[in-house]
Amino acid sequence: MAHIAALVGPEFEDCELTHPARALGEAGHTLDILGRAAGETVEGKSEGTRVKVQKRASQADPADYAALLIPGGHAPDHLRIDPGVVGFVRAFDKLERPIAAICHGPQLLIEAGVVQGRRLTSWPSVRTDLKNAGAEVVDAQVCEDGHLITSRKPDDLDAFSVALLERLGGR
Repeated sequence: MAHIAALVGPEFEDCELTHPARALGEAGHTLDILGRAAGETVEGKSEGTRVKVQKRASQADPADYAALLIPGGHAPDHLRIDPGVVGFVRAFDKLERPIAAICHGPQLLIEAGVVQGRRLTSWPSVRTDLKNAGAEVVDAQVCEDGHLITSRKPDDLDAFSVALLERLGGR
């Protein structure tokens, strides 16, 4: 089965990590938690879920992963100032493998400079940023454009997880 990377930082939206992680695990996929510093423990903003960063994003090889998961919450805003995290997203995008970003997750896509000319959705407060970065913004439960999969909010998690799993179906 596939090996998936998840970019997680402080104040991530708990369910936007745990829900897709559970679906991926049930399908036999494995998940690595990447972030700013290996060994750092980060806490979710809503439920206090604590996860340990397994690898520093700047030291991970994007080619080792079949897909990238970017949960929302405040984590993407914290992570977007780390050049290693942004570089990982940019390099992963070049591989054209699935990138699944939900809620505020597209903030990392903006920072990596990979949204221009793409069709995406996000949490409402991120939509102007996406437009200003050159994306076409839609209000949809799931939006797929090439290898990018985006969703708006926790209510979209079932459809978001299914879309990611469908992309991994042949792996």
